[in-house]
Amino acid sequence: MLHLRMDRKASDNVYLHKDFHNAFNLAIQYLTDNYGEEGVRDYLRYFTRNYYGPLKADLLERGLVAIEEHYRKIYEIEGGDVTIERSDDPEELVITVRVCPAVEHIRKLGSKLAPNYEWSTSLVHETLCEDTPWRAEFSGWDPQTGASIQRFVRR
Repeated sequence: MLHLRMDRKASDNVYLHKDFHNAFNLAIQYLTDNYGEEGVRDYLRYFTRNYYGPLKADLLERGLVAIEEHYRKIYEIEGGDVTIERSDDPEELVITVRVCPAVEHIRKLGSKLAPNYEWSTSLVHETLCEDTPWRAEFSGWDPQTGASIQRFVRR
């Protein structure tokens, strides 16, 4: 009997399922409750090193343009009130999030934001930049809107 096989990657899909964000939020809450903050950190580092491996390779090869292109695509799909800017310094990228689409969706569902949810950005970016010439900075976090300033600069 003939069997057909379909090879697909997540990147082949255009469809966006925003409930992923709430599932991720609940996972962070579960990890916090059962393994503490260090368990959350360990998971987010593991997740970043595996899931974002191709982005890190691209960052090493092409520099900040890799992160810029990645987030322009993400925010084009997800929406949110976000500005992505390159300054006159080619070794700086600033992402200003006024309303985070993930936090906005979680709030619309009536879910409580997990403690340290911001690590899903700050710690992910720090881990992404490990062993690269780049450093990630995270400031201005507002848990009500998900607002933040994410800055990538050369070390």
